[in-house]
Amino acid sequence: MRRIIASTYSTVDGFIDNPHEWSLAYNDPAAMQYALDLTLSADTLLLGRITYEGMAQAWPNMGGNPYADHVNAMHKYVVASQPVDTSVWNPTTVIAGAELLTAVKALKEDDGTDILIWGNGRLTDALATAGLLDEYKIWTYPVLKGSGEPLFRAESPTGLQHFETTTFESGVVVSTYRVTTV
Repeated sequence: MRRIIASTYSTVDGFIDNPHEWSLAYNDPAAMQYALDLTLSADTLLLGRITYEGMAQAWPNMGGNPYADHVNAMHKYVVASQPVDTSVWNPTTVIAGAELLTAVKALKEDDGTDILIWGNGRLTDALATAGLLDEYKIWTYPVLKGSGEPLFRAESPTGLQHFETTTFESGVVVSTYRVTTV
């Protein structure tokens, strides 16, 4: 069975919004290789609508390197309860919000490699609660933001087991947790 891995950038004080404003200065070569290896180990991206729409504005215009080429070639599934323009970033399939758990269970059972989620929100909360999310990779950046979108919400409670920690020269720490039952 395929694993679903949620990979999320966070500040030390636990905020995840606008990572392009605070994370880029910390992308040392080892961290970039780790991100490439993680991405290459997956053949599918599973995204919430808001994350998808933001990524679809940038990624189709990137390419010419192994990371961007792989991301653009990956099949993308966007979970949405309202219409989404998928024509700009293919291949993309929409999963209706009401069909989330059934569709993701089928994806996990399909042939393929890991399924990667970028971001952490209602999608990851729903999957963790349903026992479908396997792992969190939380990239903690040495930044204090003070406010913003929190890494976890009231709907997020789930049990976790620490699996490994990877530290980079830039001060970025990736903490990997496997999801367990509460």
